[in-house]
Amino acid sequence: MKPPVIESHAQKAWVVSNEQITVNVTVAGAHMAPVAFDCGTQSPISPYYISPWQGAGLSMPCPVLVPLRGDFFCMPFGGNATRYHGECHPPHGEVAGSDWTGVDISKNAAVTTLTIMLETHARPGNVTRQFSLVDDHPAIYLRSVVEGFTGRTSFGHHATLAAPDKDRALLISTSPFQFGHTCPHPFSRPETGEYQALALDQDFENLAEVPTLFKHAPFTDCSSYPARKGYADLLSLFENPAVSCGKPSWSVVVNTEDNWLWFCLKDPRVMPARVIWMENHGRHGHPWNGRNCCIGIEDGCMYFDAGVAESCEDNVISRRGMPTCCEIQADSSFAINTIQGAIRVPQGFGRVADINFCKDQLTFIAVNGQQVTATVRHAFVHDGQL
Repeated sequence: MKPPVIESHAQKAWVVSNEQITVNVTVAGAHMAPVAFDCGTQSPISPYYISPWQGAGLSMPCPVLVPLRGDFFCMPFGGNATRYHGECHPPHGEVAGSDWTGVDISKNAAVTTLTIMLETHARPGNVTRQFSLVDDHPAIYLRSVVEGFTGRTSFGHHATLAAPDKDRALLISTSPFQFGHTCPHPFSRPETGEYQALALDQDFENLAEVPTLFKHAPFTDCSSYPARKGYADLLSLFENPAVSCGKPSWSVVVNTEDNWLWFCLKDPRVMPARVIWMENHGRHGHPWNGRNCCIGIEDGCMYFDAGVAESCEDNVISRRGMPTCCEIQADSSFAINTIQGAIRVPQGFGRVADINFCKDQLTFIAVNGQQVTATVRHAFVHDGQL
């Protein structure tokens, strides 16, 4: 059945749902939000961010900013200000701002799936995206299949979470990474009303101790958020797939105010980078106007926010043997699978230290020893099967 279109937070959108989860996906850019987990309760979990200019009728400097919300697929990932082999891609690619076509919404046994498609033109190709829900699973199974689009490219998922008003109410944890690195180029420029706190082009080993620009406070804790009000910053974590032992890579954000956690799973062989964007009222140009507070957990294969040209050329990360782009072969398809979900946790649960992976099950283990378990088919990130 062709999915009907509704209006959701000033954007045309499709809806896919079951008894546990309701997912809105915008026609423009296929941005996923709002999303409500645990729908059968009086206070569903709504982790994703929606930009404050929705419905204001403002002119935007680029298409991706029109619906800006939740999670969306980017290809090529980044600003794309530099042409690449004559190609001119918009920020985060046509996939993040163009109008998609609804193909189908279907239910097959326990699995409900929304399927949408987009034809790209800056580099010819077709992208099919599927948003699947499985009965009794607190997760969204996301699959993007790229056909055509031959050649090198960066890509990524741009999950953006809303931040509570209370400082450091979100606790951020990830699976082990090989190294972390701050953005090699200025991310926020004062001449355009933007300000950053993190140092340029510096390694770090721990999210809790990241180099800054300030002599009086040379390190800052980026493992909890909101923090550093008045600044907008970017860093990246890079993983060695050889040490993953075939398990998914993970990121978890625990909301200590509302007692839930959000999680994301990926295959580090396909998506070796995890960019973290921290926007805490640090941009004062249009359309930001100093009012945005959110955090992006952005998994993919990319060179920070620079774009396709910088990701596909020699750079400070690729020189260390870490891929910052992939090559899509002619006459073949390329699939990217991720899982995002949310569950409730007990009050005082705190930061997640690890995840135990059993068959179709995740057990989140807190630093204090508490555990919560969720039914999730995590093998999907490797095989795309439900």
